[in-house]
Amino acid sequence: MSVLKDVLATNFRVVFCGTAVGAASARRRAYYAGPGNAFWPTLFQVGLIPIRFEPEQYKCITEYGLGLTDLAKTVSGSDRVLSRQHFDGDGLRAKMRYYSPKVLAFTSKRAAEEFVGRPVEYGQLEDMIGSTQLFVHSLGLAPAAIPAAGRSVLLSTQLRNTRPPGQVISCLHNHRTLDRSSDAGIVPSHERLHASFPWSPAL
Repeated sequence: MSVLKDVLATNFRVVFCGTAVGAASARRRAYYAGPGNAFWPTLFQVGLIPIRFEPEQYKCITEYGLGLTDLAKTVSGSDRVLSRQHFDGDGLRAKMRYYSPKVLAFTSKRAAEEFVGRPVEYGQLEDMIGSTQLFVHSLGLAPAAIPAAGRSVLLSTQLRNTRPPGQVISCLHNHRTLDRSSDAGIVPSHERLHASFPWSPAL
């Protein structure tokens, strides 16, 4: 049985794939919920979601054409407790062929390397699954700590067309209140992205 259920649907812009659910995430029953994990703040800062989510609100990511899964679905913990037998590469490949997202973005090198079977660097991989492009990045790190190549997934896949900030999303009513502390004076997502990473191309 999966530690956390996949958050998948057809034709998403990006599906983020981790190695496995961490111990803290398993306890909280939420993706990327470990102390200091910058996944959700970074998604907001670069404009992929218009409001900063709490980890428990992870299901609402679908409102923005984004999905979540892991390479190891039936075990939780840090990378050091994982072995090759825990990884279900065939299962992930089948899911991507079925759901056909534009991009499969691995959130760790370990996940990407276990999947493709060789060492990788941050950025776009030459591999594809049908029409789905593969990238490697590290959204769990703060933006300033992510190598430029690792951030490229956020800049090269036309992911900036998020919904307007402040839009009411029905699924949020079933989850904890969003952190709206950054809503004041909010700018359009593509402008925020360019301000965060000024070397990115203007729209």
